[in-house]
Amino acid sequence: MPTRQSTPASISLYDARPFFEKALQHGVQAGIIDRQRLDTICADAPKGMVQIARYFGNEFLRPDLEKARERMVNLVSLYLESSSGGDLRQAAESLRDHSFLSRSKGGSDMLKAMIAMPQNSHFGMNERAGFTDEHIPLLAKWSLRSLADYQAEFAVRDQVAQVMDAAIWLADQLGMDASELEEAGKDAEAVIRTALLLLATGHTEMPDWVAFEKMVVALRKKYGSAAATKTGAKATVFMAALPPGLPDRFRSVVEAVRQSIASDLPKILDTAIPVRQLFDQTPAYMGRYFWVEDGLSEVDHHDRQASLAWNKATGGNSDDGSLITLFLSMAAGLAPKTLLTEKSAATLVRRIQKSGFKPELARQYILDHAPVQYRDDYAQLWTDFVDEAQQTLQSDAVHALQDALALLRRECNVKS
Repeated sequence: MPTRQSTPASISLYDARPFFEKALQHGVQAGIIDRQRLDTICADAPKGMVQIARYFGNEFLRPDLEKARERMVNLVSLYLESSSGGDLRQAAESLRDHSFLSRSKGGSDMLKAMIAMPQNSHFGMNERAGFTDEHIPLLAKWSLRSLADYQAEFAVRDQVAQVMDAAIWLADQLGMDASELEEAGKDAEAVIRTALLLLATGHTEMPDWVAFEKMVVALRKKYGSAAATKTGAKATVFMAALPPGLPDRFRSVVEAVRQSIASDLPKILDTAIPVRQLFDQTPAYMGRYFWVEDGLSEVDHHDRQASLAWNKATGGNSDDGSLITLFLSMAAGLAPKTLLTEKSAATLVRRIQKSGFKPELARQYILDHAPVQYRDDYAQLWTDFVDEAQQTLQSDAVHALQDALALLRRECNVKS
């Protein structure tokens, strides 16, 4: 930053020289830098210019050499001003005790480290592989920027890096390492939110969707009815705490994310909103929390749930009569049954004659819930029955009811 000076006439001037030049002049005037050190700096400077021109362009082109001189002076200035805190004496002593080229390299290393830092907290957009040749154009740009610009950019990136490092630390407590987070490609704040909820509810592993949904359901069961209104009172019923052992350097960023959970809790605990709909279909919540994408786990969970629903509906019966009775009840829009009385059979037929016959309802139930190995057979069993029985069931002839009941006695389970 330009140095403000006062003249005897009280006129304020601004010294716009590079910090390196100011430190060098101060060092010479204060006797810190002698003639021999000055000659060494003058001998090293052309070497540095050629190296920088070669790195960013062509050392044989005059414009590249002139730009290299500007870059070199700025890199040395960045390092000296940053490392000395703007103290000219300390900067001059640094020039005395270390080579000029090392101060230039120090400035370059500062910029490389900053450029390699993440710009956003999304794991899928940050490889965290350090400075690479792809970053050279950015280094060329930053090698001409001021210390104030560097400090402002570093502060932003450092905040992002802290969020990502905090997410990695929390995920590690739940058995997931950094490489797995990068592969998952989710936002670090989403990882932190989920980790805080998991640790607060006694979980020890990062969840897949099934485990995440179960956690939310458990929270709703325990806390969802604790407050009668939706005015925010629910948010005070449950609140995840900062986990024990959290490093001090992560406390501020994790606390900020923790507070954001409080604003989410009324929705999270609202049993009127299906969990999948909230977290996977509501724009404000999509990507806001984290779970491991595991299609096999979800399929397995779906199969288990389907199996439970199937066993409950069939009562363990697998004979053709029980299954057709079950499917016919569904197609008539009635409660699923595998056994009918004469009275309930007549009610079923009258329901079909009045409200219609919807075989697709049963067909979809078979596709959703029947055991995979028998699904095609059961679908064919139902199709064959529909082809044979639909006309009789929907007939409006004089003896239609008696004909339909005779059909049900023959094909279904009807208790006489």
